[in-house]
Amino acid sequence: MRILALGDVCGSIGRQAIKNRIPFLKQELHIDFILANGENSAGGVGITSSTINELLNAKIDCITGGNHSWKNHEVYDKFDSEQRVLRPQNFPHPAPGRGANIYTLPDGRKIAVLNIQGTTFMEALPCPFQAAYDFVNSLDEDIIFRIVDFHAEATSEKKAMGFALDGKVSAVFGTHTHVQTADPQILPGGTAYLTDLGMCGVEQSCLGMDFQSVLSRFVTKRPTSFKRAVGQGALNGFLMDLDDETGKALSVQLFRENAPRTKAAKHDEALAQVISEENV
Repeated sequence: MRILALGDVCGSIGRQAIKNRIPFLKQELHIDFILANGENSAGGVGITSSTINELLNAKIDCITGGNHSWKNHEVYDKFDSEQRVLRPQNFPHPAPGRGANIYTLPDGRKIAVLNIQGTTFMEALPCPFQAAYDFVNSLDEDIIFRIVDFHAEATSEKKAMGFALDGKVSAVFGTHTHVQTADPQILPGGTAYLTDLGMCGVEQSCLGMDFQSVLSRFVTKRPTSFKRAVGQGALNGFLMDLDDETGKALSVQLFRENAPRTKAAKHDEALAQVISEENV
């Protein structure tokens, strides 16, 4: 099983990079399943029914969320009706939608995906660790592919989650900070781990926003309206090969690609740049 997890999709440029490349990458890299965090896919903050449809039409198999998932109320009905869209599991009842689901591939293999949100420097939510344990305990033993998107701020909380679930799930990776970390690894129990996937959007920016508007807030200490960054789109993520017998990780790779802005770009200019080769 080969899975690609993509970091927070930021605005129209992030969506366009995905639409231009994902259908081709599935074939080029022989990917079985693709996840993307979509909580910032609409204007760089939030998600809408329209951006959900765009990502699903671009062959994204599962869209995860986070603290910005709730920005646009019109999308709440979509959370309820579209099983390929998740929001953090540990939001209190009766939050719309679902935080976990099981997906069946055309060949019959099943993948369980959990989306949870951290609490360090974020909202005071119910314990994400208990939500993760409940998820693991709810799964039948024959569902061996188990993926966790931990939307959290603190690297320590993400690392702790990785070790808490080591050997119990196939992969734990972080989202939310929009900066890809350089620590892809396979934990002792066989779980693939990465502290943060990064983002899909304009890398020459402050987390997807124009740096001048962000700099103004830091310098003046006064509220400033952020502007979306404009420029070359890039894809950041995590490529994982999982054992078809055990669900444990065989190899992990950082995924980085400066995506072309049009489909007319030359094919060989858009091949995936994969760094940090096999980790065992």
